[in-house]
Amino acid sequence: MVVMRGETWGQFGSAIASFMFLWAMLNKYFPHYLRASIETRFQKLANYFNPYVQITFHEFSGDRMKRSEAYKSIENYLGSRSTKQAKRLKGDVNQENHSLVLAMDDHEEVTDEYEGIKFKWASRKTVRESKSITFSPPQDEKRSYRLTFHAKHRKTATETYLDRVLREGREIGTRKRQRKLYSNSPSDSYGFKRATWSHIVFEHRATFDTLAMDPKKKKAIMDDLVTFSKAKDYYARIGKAWKRGYLLYGPPGTGKTTMIAAIANFLNYDVYDVELTAVKSNTDLRKLLIDTSSKSVIVLEDIDCSLELTGQRENRDEEKKEEGQEVKKDGAQEKEEKKKGGVTLSGLLNFIDGLWSASGGERLIVFTTNHVEKLDPALIRRGRMDRHIEMSYCDFEAFKVLAKNYLGLESHPLFGAIRSLLEEIDMTPADVAENLMPKTVEEDAGVCLGILIEAIENAKEEARKKLGEKEEKAEAEQGQEEEKAMFTKKKKKKEKRESNGKRWGGSESES
Repeated sequence: MVVMRGETWGQFGSAIASFMFLWAMLNKYFPHYLRASIETRFQKLANYFNPYVQITFHEFSGDRMKRSEAYKSIENYLGSRSTKQAKRLKGDVNQENHSLVLAMDDHEEVTDEYEGIKFKWASRKTVRESKSITFSPPQDEKRSYRLTFHAKHRKTATETYLDRVLREGREIGTRKRQRKLYSNSPSDSYGFKRATWSHIVFEHRATFDTLAMDPKKKKAIMDDLVTFSKAKDYYARIGKAWKRGYLLYGPPGTGKTTMIAAIANFLNYDVYDVELTAVKSNTDLRKLLIDTSSKSVIVLEDIDCSLELTGQRENRDEEKKEEGQEVKKDGAQEKEEKKKGGVTLSGLLNFIDGLWSASGGERLIVFTTNHVEKLDPALIRRGRMDRHIEMSYCDFEAFKVLAKNYLGLESHPLFGAIRSLLEEIDMTPADVAENLMPKTVEEDAGVCLGILIEAIENAKEEARKKLGEKEEKAEAEQGQEEEKAMFTKKKKKKEKRESNGKRWGGSESES
């Protein structure tokens, strides 16, 4: 019996060796289409005897080379399991918090158990040799995770197990991730390098607790943000992209940038700071949008500084008419702007709420401006900028927040005087905060409040002087206008007398 088994295995090994020889000859001499046909049939035969199902999750998906969310979630999920089971691990240092990160190495396997069923995960890496020069190294080295399980557990695997893996992986990623501040780098003039994002750790400490603003107004904004962050099903039901636009407007120093930081910290979102002057075209702007992640705040600060983008089109047309220039109708102006290069108003509008804006979910788009009247109405209408928030001058409620932040005070005898002064004069929260900040270690809260009172009184006196100068200038201009009107009246009267004299056959002097 043993001899028969040995002979059987010997014959089987010989058959395998013969098959491998024939397969080598097949790959070398047979046409491609014939090899593909044989491989397909052989795979079907192998699947007939193989009771296991395999599902592969690639690191990158599609032509965009965007890292797969499923791959990242699986990587997070397998992290702790791989450190306990895998014999070969790869280690790295997290550049953000300098902590050690361990993960299963390529071609390593771990086993996971769910409802008594064993699921096998394997990390794979394939390397494609390229004879041509490529500017995209990730295309040459592709990684993936492969899940293997028995075919009889297909329903459990696809309907419950994988959902659990992805959900827990996302939660782990959210817990361990640090918020990032992204900025866009420009593409080159020849288009070889596409516009991309670079990032640093987002370390701004502003919160709604430290934001100098009326408490009722802050609460309304926070409630709106919470409602948005939990409204995925609602947006899907009404057929809208899961995004929301915020317009922050007001004088410089009123806390627009601080508001953005407070929003990001409140929602635990990343921040993408878009520099429009570094974007070469509408296409590059769209690529930047595609490369942003969900749970993010996309910021365009000082949008009013891009006059070609945001100046009201009607005003520009009127100015051109006055100067005798041709005013182009319909899309002619847009075509001319495209020829000049750069981002057009149409491209920016599509960035905000065009078809491509629905490529991801849970995004806030925030515009800031010092001069809201300069913005094109099409840019800030409801549906694009859903909520308009005025960042105004410092009132007494905002002052109390700053006093608590900078001096640790909730009340003081000087608060009454400061309240009266702030009702009479406009001062930005930035100016108030600067005067509250101690200049030396010895300065106490009372000294800082006294400095603030002096600064407000100086601002009040300066405003009074400017108002007086303005009134004097207005009176002088009014006097000049009256003199001009009187001179014009006399001139017309004289011209009328001369005209009457000529009509009666002589000059006024002769008569």
